[in-house]
Amino acid sequence: MARTIDLNCDMGESFGAYTIGDDAAMLKLVTTANIACGFHAGDPVVMRRTIRMARDNGVSVGAHPSFADLYGFGRRRISGERPEDLETQLIYQIVAMQGMCALEGHPMTHVKTHGALGNMAAVDPDLAALCVRAIRAVDPALVFITLPYSETYAAAEKAGLRVACEIYADRSYTDTGELTPRTQAGAVIHDPQQSLDQVLEMVVNGRIPTTGGKRLPVQPETLCVHGDTPGAVDIVRALRTALTQNGVEIAPFAKN
Repeated sequence: MARTIDLNCDMGESFGAYTIGDDAAMLKLVTTANIACGFHAGDPVVMRRTIRMARDNGVSVGAHPSFADLYGFGRRRISGERPEDLETQLIYQIVAMQGMCALEGHPMTHVKTHGALGNMAAVDPDLAALCVRAIRAVDPALVFITLPYSETYAAAEKAGLRVACEIYADRSYTDTGELTPRTQAGAVIHDPQQSLDQVLEMVVNGRIPTTGGKRLPVQPETLCVHGDTPGAVDIVRALRTALTQNGVEIAPFAKN
């Protein structure tokens, strides 16, 4: 049976004098862009420029909100925030991206939480519900990109928010279907062949290979590659070629 998969990339992570990733090249290969909103990376100028490039390449755009953590690139676990304060911070980021998209005539289609926020919400039902409330407060028609076997997936479904099931090309999985913590060896996949084998197993065969040898059922809609990964453009180009050769169509999960 022929499958369709969206290719998404976290990008727009440059800010000020600092350049991170090759967004211009990546936007010629992916079908969806998750753009940093200034809290873990990015700034207003980069946000607007990335939206314009995505629009011109026919790439769907979404907000990529995070903890307020520029120093740690949003990958540090932050606790102690009052729930209403964190919810408001997420709303602020989503609204900012939505406004920039409207300004450029390229409607925003989705939201994907970044880094530590996404990882924590995936296993914390209260934090997952908070993220869902923030998205719904802005626009309940927005799609929530999130992980299978996660609390965020369950919270979104419970709230009636549309979910796009996301898999990763460059991250390994535990036996419970969670991403292997970055503190553990083998969490990030650097071998291109291992990455490709994992992607084909998930997209073509519908099974997530885990570090413990399991095969967990999955119906992925979108595949992520991080824009800040060294050689990310070459990785995506190779993935596109391999997926196409295996009868998989590359297309956005959301249409503008």
